Amino acid sequence: MSLPRAPPLPQVAEHRSDLEDLHLYATPREQRFRRFASLEFEGQLYMTPYDFIQAVTSDEPKHAKKWRSLSKQELNQILMETPPVWKGSSKLFRNLNEKGVISYTEYLFLLCILTKPHAGFRIAFNMFDTDGNEMVDKKEFLVLQEIFRKKNEKREKKGDEEKRAMLRLQLYGYHTPTNSVLKTEGEDLVPRSYWDTLRRSTSQALFSDLAEHADDFSSSLSDTTLLVHFFGKKGKAELNFEDFYRFMDNLQTEVLEIEFLSYSNGMNTISEEDFAHILLRYTNVENTSSYLENMRCSIPEEKGITFEEFRSFFQFLNNLEDFTIAMQMYNFASRSIGQDEFKRAVYVATGVKLSPHLVNTVFKIFDVDRDDQLSYKEFIGIMKDRLNRGFRGYKPIQRYTTFKSCVRKELYSR
Repeated sequence: MSLPRAPPLPQVAEHRSDLEDLHLYATPREQRFRRFASLEFEGQLYMTPYDFIQAVTSDEPKHAKKWRSLSKQELNQILMETPPVWKGSSKLFRNLNEKGVISYTEYLFLLCILTKPHAGFRIAFNMFDTDGNEMVDKKEFLVLQEIFRKKNEKREKKGDEEKRAMLRLQLYGYHTPTNSVLKTEGEDLVPRSYWDTLRRSTSQALFSDLAEHADDFSSSLSDTTLLVHFFGKKGKAELNFEDFYRFMDNLQTEVLEIEFLSYSNGMNTISEEDFAHILLRYTNVENTSSYLENMRCSIPEEKGITFEEFRSFFQFLNNLEDFTIAMQMYNFASRSIGQDEFKRAVYVATGVKLSPHLVNTVFKIFDVDRDDQLSYKEFIGIMKDRLNRGFRGYKPIQRYTTFKSCVRKELYSR
């Protein structure tokens, strides 16, 4: 489904002559954000909610982007129209459309949410709840953003210092590195014991020294749509787990709805072939035609995939790590399994119920030797290499199976 476009934005003067080559100094993640972002305020780039949806559902922007400079008055007006978190829904981003601002660090956070299992929402909440009081305030939420900001200093490519400073301003809102809260030169960014602490469910200790310095960096950041949505226009509200869970669940649902509706043409189902197209485009499979042809021959009569079936399968994929462990425990990794075994294993490992028709469709897509059995290599081997949403068109990026692995990936990899 095409999102409704807001009235055309006023065009800004071309200012990319000096900035275009900043792509040479940016990582693939940063390049994609710059490609889809359409707003600029005080030198920092922002996505609109419309830009974000486009970035995770399209390979390229529909139109060449020209960053429009926002005045302080225009930004304040956008933030004034931001609904509170208790008014959130699975149409939040579509309703906001062009009336919102999303920073680069928030873009990374939202990408983490999209491939995160529901069972791990509590872990994500606890990562922000640094004092363990079951509520997250604005200062605590900004801690993780600062980690992404500081990681940038370690990740930067060598080259022209002036160009790198311009890139820092565009993505993180500062000209030069601030006094580092984290260890930098020659030392690890964040001790890995933090992640051990997280696994022991004592997340109130997580990032504690960062939290102590949160006021130092939060005071210099501009408010965004997400910050106002979570913590109110004055920044004094606190976020509880129920609202946080609902926001994450709504975002996953909204992106899936947009993808589903873009193929359904107003109907209640999409074709099995359309389902295969959506599924395969998030993998590293270069030649998808053989899988599509295999499915066409095996399912000659179209029955269709409902949205609930579609959503349940992507919920399962977000739990793929648990399913893989279960497959290995029951020695399924070394042999092929039938549809009943597959369906039962998915439910036992992830709690997700897949309909018989959906399971049959998946088998017809991936059962390349047509023996009505699915091998580890035929399915898990492909699905584990799914690209993370928002990075298509660049080198393969391993999908994030849990929120902590998502953050760890941002912290420890280029």
